[in-house]
Formats: sequence, C-alpha cells, structure tokens
Amino acid sequence: MKQIFINIPVKEPVRSMAFYQAIGFTVNPVFTFDDQKCMVWDDHIYVMLQSYDMYNSGIKKSIPDTKAYTTANFTLPVESVEMVNQLVEAGLNAGGKEPMPMSDVGFMQIRNLEDPDGHNWAIIFLDMEKFLKR
Repeated sequence: MKQIFINIPVKEPVRSMAFYQAIGFTVNPVFTFDDQKCMVWDDHIYVMLQSYDMYNSGIKKSIPDTKAYTTANFTLPVESVEMVNQLVEAGLNAGGKEPMPMSDVGFMQIRNLEDPDGHNWAIIFLDMEKFLKR
C-alpha cells in the first residue's frame, strides 16, 4: 500500500492536534508522542505535526515563519460544497484563518484555510461531470 506522511513544524502540537481533529482528521496513537502528533485523513494520508525541536532534529535548515511566508500548499478534496463549508467553518472555530474568499470556477469550489501556524490547506469540491463537460 502506498502512503504519504507529510511532516510539518508546529509551535504547539497539542493545539494543532485539536485544530486538525476539528476539520476531520483522527489521531493515530501509534505514531503520536509528546513532540509529534500523527493525524490521519484516510488510510493513505498522514500529517505529522512535529514540534520545532523534533522537526529540526532531521532537517538542519531554518524553519520559516509560515504566517508570513508560503512554504507549501496542501489540498484536501471533499464530496460536496457543503462539506467544504463545514470543514472551513470548523477550522475557523478551532483557531484557523481564511486568507481569501471562496473561489468558484463552476466545476470547482475552493476555500483556503490556514492552521494556527499558518500552513495553508485548500479545501475543494471538484464536480467531475462539470469538469469533463467544460
């Protein structure tokens, strides 16, 4: 089985874990420790919320201020526009920020959500029928 583990540095792993739980991730206790919280989107996608010290233990580069600089954009596709709105609203209530208004291009609706550390997630609904007819 192919999987992806996305490691991101966070200032407060417990706070970040609560945010990710609010938008639909679950905790994998096998890979969760004091300085790392393993968040599961599905059987293939894991987000590893690592304290700055843990993140820097393997990568000896400076961690940029993700509230001021873009480092990477992550996209989470969901089943409906309603689900897009539900996840973003839950994220906003859990300390996230929405840096721009929804983008609606007809076949796809996108809302962007920043986690408490400034990492950007695009929550999207893609209507494949409309996409293929364009």
